Amino acid sequence: MDEVSMPTYKTHQQFQDLLTGSEVLLSCLLMEGTECVFGYPGGNVLYIYDAMVGNPDFKHILTRHEQGAIHAADGYARSTGKVGVCIATSGPGATNLVTGIATAYMDSVPLVIITGNVPTTVMGTDAFQEADIISITMPITKHSYSVRDVHDLPRIIHEAFHIANTGRRGPVLIDIPKDVSNQKMLYHPSNKLTLRGYCPTPSPDSNEIDKLIQAIAESEKPVIIAGGGVVYSNASNELLEFVRKTKIPVTTTLLGLGGFPSAHDLWLGMPGHHGTYTANMAIQNADLIISIGSRFDDRVTMKVDGFAPHAKWIAHIDIDPAEIGKNIKTDIACVGDIKAVLEYANTKATPSKSNSWIIKMQENKSMYPLRYKDSDTELKPQFVLEMINETTRGNAIITTDVGQHQMWAAQFYKFNHSRSLVTSGGTGTMGFGFPSAIGAQVGNPNRLVVSINGDGGMQMCAQEMAICAIHNIPVKIVVINNQVLGMVRQQQELVYERRYSQIDLAGSPDFVKLAEAYGVKGLRASTKAEASRIWLEALETSGPVLVEFVVPKEENVYPMVLSGTTLDQLIMGDFE
Repeated sequence: MDEVSMPTYKTHQQFQDLLTGSEVLLSCLLMEGTECVFGYPGGNVLYIYDAMVGNPDFKHILTRHEQGAIHAADGYARSTGKVGVCIATSGPGATNLVTGIATAYMDSVPLVIITGNVPTTVMGTDAFQEADIISITMPITKHSYSVRDVHDLPRIIHEAFHIANTGRRGPVLIDIPKDVSNQKMLYHPSNKLTLRGYCPTPSPDSNEIDKLIQAIAESEKPVIIAGGGVVYSNASNELLEFVRKTKIPVTTTLLGLGGFPSAHDLWLGMPGHHGTYTANMAIQNADLIISIGSRFDDRVTMKVDGFAPHAKWIAHIDIDPAEIGKNIKTDIACVGDIKAVLEYANTKATPSKSNSWIIKMQENKSMYPLRYKDSDTELKPQFVLEMINETTRGNAIITTDVGQHQMWAAQFYKFNHSRSLVTSGGTGTMGFGFPSAIGAQVGNPNRLVVSINGDGGMQMCAQEMAICAIHNIPVKIVVINNQVLGMVRQQQELVYERRYSQIDLAGSPDFVKLAEAYGVKGLRASTKAEASRIWLEALETSGPVLVEFVVPKEENVYPMVLSGTTLDQLIMGDFE
């Protein structure tokens, strides 16, 4: 059995009392240190919302769509390392959360999702707004609970938080029928938690780490692929020390950006589908690959049969043993928390034989940098991202939606700190970027948060601008407007021989007027001079601002590795 000490936060209920399930829920959430809940009420969670009345300790933000609520909770969790919480009612309220649950599950984000359900007396009768959300979401949750007895509720809530935020993080769903939320129980806070058989963090195998140290000592062309696990385990400092001792170049995946500083001499950029020439060629020519918290996603490996063909050893450090060997055959398997594995490795690490290799990598970085054809007559999206990077000095929290702008942000924004990029990796969820920025800003009130969106994804959750205005949440909302589904258009150009189909977004609203309609300041630029001027105006504005940058629709993201090809078969665009 795994006995865990619970946090003891002061709440308004510090004594034994007769409470409803809804009051117990709120007390337990406060006990877990929940700072803010994002949600949307409905009939079967009304007892829960009624319990919020007159509770000054409980903060709730009413979003304008359930998907906005869960993406905001997700952004809060990714940027703070804490558990994000959201609430929705039964039926359509719960099913509107499904995309957000899948997004968090694929990217290992700790969430506790609370859904209402119809009373237990009518469950299974197809009652009004009844949906079996447990079954619907079972493949995309780390764990799920259906509460049938109010006396189980305190235990379940505390277990849910523990499960969500230990081991490989992930979303946990708690489904509460309406009658259970109104049942009364004699409640007193508990500070003990026992979970039989749940051992989420295995102790690292020192023998495997020793094998890795030996392989490093023999390696002449080593490469580290650092992924989101470095960020989630707060292991950035340990990775820095490991690199200093072993002298191994580092490439960071999309979710790993910020886990290793972009300014470091041994950083090679992002690998994979839109990775840098240096990073991709390093992987293809390496004799040792060390994946640290990266799961060898297909966007990183591309054609698996041709991945790292010269590697004598492939090592994988991951907290989830199910990932070891799943996509790429692994020679050295280090299962455990990345921070713990690297702490041990750093006690024995010695330099690799990488001096000549490092010189080659530096030559590649110099000869094949990320480039684009700038223009004096058009505003290029890459210029916009470079401008945002320079004016924020790489210190902002950047959230992105999904598409070309996401890749340009990954390429041209230089991340100095861990948890500075909030983006949907595994599912590529459009509509994620803006509401996740709201959650990130709520969790980091003293940080600058910039949300970078395309004109397509922005329209999927644009209604959340209302809560930015109401609560004065000072997110700087960037819309890269090319009037087209840019990434789809690029694929249709390069793969489908310019047979363009259903990508025209020319009928989109005037984003400046739309922002103003919600009470948010709106600005627009279509030239470099305008861009520089209005972006500085946005930064100097204390509240939320939407800034629309009008860019050409023909611009593509390069480099690019086409599906079915290997990492060294890059398309360099205008710089072949």
